Amino acid sequence: MLLILPDIAIGLYFIALIINICSLFRDSLKSQVFFPGFVITGFIAHSAAIFCRFMLTGNIPITSMHESSSFFAWSVMVIYFYLYYRYKFMLLGTFILPVVVVLMLSSSALPSEIRPLSPILQSYWLAVHTLFAFVGNASFAVASGIGLMYLIQERHLKSKKTSPMFKRLPSVQILDEINYKLIALGFPLLTFAIISGALWAEEAMGSYWRWDPKEVWSMITWLIYAMILHLRIIKGYKGRKAALFSIAGFITVLFTYYGVNLLMKSYHSF
Repeated sequence: MLLILPDIAIGLYFIALIINICSLFRDSLKSQVFFPGFVITGFIAHSAAIFCRFMLTGNIPITSMHESSSFFAWSVMVIYFYLYYRYKFMLLGTFILPVVVVLMLSSSALPSEIRPLSPILQSYWLAVHTLFAFVGNASFAVASGIGLMYLIQERHLKSKKTSPMFKRLPSVQILDEINYKLIALGFPLLTFAIISGALWAEEAMGSYWRWDPKEVWSMITWLIYAMILHLRIIKGYKGRKAALFSIAGFITVLFTYYGVNLLMKSYHSF
């Protein structure tokens, strides 16, 4: 069951994505009816897989690349569902589900065996630190999708040509507002993740900061998003600039997560 559930989730997410892509160009009552069923059922299967893994290991399933990629995707879906029901626009999935599907595919391709936790991970800080980090990163992931939607809508406005996609996407004002709110949510969560990680490091290794590559790149990510918020609040950088910054910021998030784990030696590597 544990092996089947993630595959079911991937399949259902992919079907929901295809329905969403088709809905960009053609308004269909069937897509509005079937899409929620596929994406919700996929999320249920995904949640069940994470819960089963938790029951088997006895800890939050986030201690390997396989587990953390799946948990990252699950966190993105939590943010997605909030926006889906808050703002009532179905096509958000076209720009968010690709990230989820790629994360889930990478999870399924990685070794899934369950290994005993190393002593350093046997701490209550594991859940605290990782939950802050992944929910914060999920907010940045969705913000990048919103940023892409903004750029598409802005291009439609500048060309003065209406299309089915233009009519189905939210206004640039709403997209800019959502983008800001997501970054404003993710930034304090990332801040708490860094602080809790420092406290954990001091407790486990006697030092708050060790210049580990993951620590350095997490701080670089934090500085980038601090700059984004500063430029928006102080300099009034909104709209297109904010959208581009949100996309660039998420690229940094991806490198911090995948690049450091795969390319650099770090005690954070799985």
